[in-house]
Amino acid sequence: MSKLLRIFRRPDYQSDVTQFIEQLKAQRPDIEAQQRAGRAIWWDKHLDREALVDWKKAKVPQKAYVYGSGSSDT
Repeated sequence: MSKLLRIFRRPDYQSDVTQFIEQLKAQRPDIEAQQRAGRAIWWDKHLDREALVDWKKAKVPQKAYVYGSGSSDT
């Protein structure tokens, strides 16, 4: 690094959030594995395309105003 760049170099900065995350990872090294397991449960799913098409075909159209029964009793 040139002398000019060293003059303007700022000290290494870590935000409070970054420090918190690093501290949390140090205290609980298994946290990333738990995150991956949780993601696999909720997000990483294989979709059955045929079942999705059938579900969309079976959908009943919703009326414009769902809170009324159709009568004018208010």
